[in-house]
Amino acid sequence: MTSEIQTVTLGGKRFVILSEVEYRRLAGEPSEPARPRKDAAGNYPAVEALRSMLGRKLIRRRRAAGLTQAELARRAGIRAETLNRIERGTNSPSVATVEKLDRALREAADEVQ
Repeated sequence: MTSEIQTVTLGGKRFVILSEVEYRRLAGEPSEPARPRKDAAGNYPAVEALRSMLGRKLIRRRRAAGLTQAELARRAGIRAETLNRIERGTNSPSVATVEKLDRALREAADEVQ
């Protein structure tokens, strides 16, 4: 598949225009976790589905607050690797970890307002 490269010139410099998804991929931002596959009965596996939903919600809230993973992890008092695994949907956080993340995101949202 070939696509035309879009550019813009500002101040005599040429810049490439990327979709936000491509920019985030290149910048190392995790993409939203994939939704789990349905089983033979047409149902989603509960744990995997909940991990995926939580990961997507955390990514959206973190980005809305303008925080990096490292910054949110620092504010919540957890390891950045732990947050990365939660956002990718590969880790089930404890209730205490979810509460720390929620508190840090609420505080960050209050700072923005």
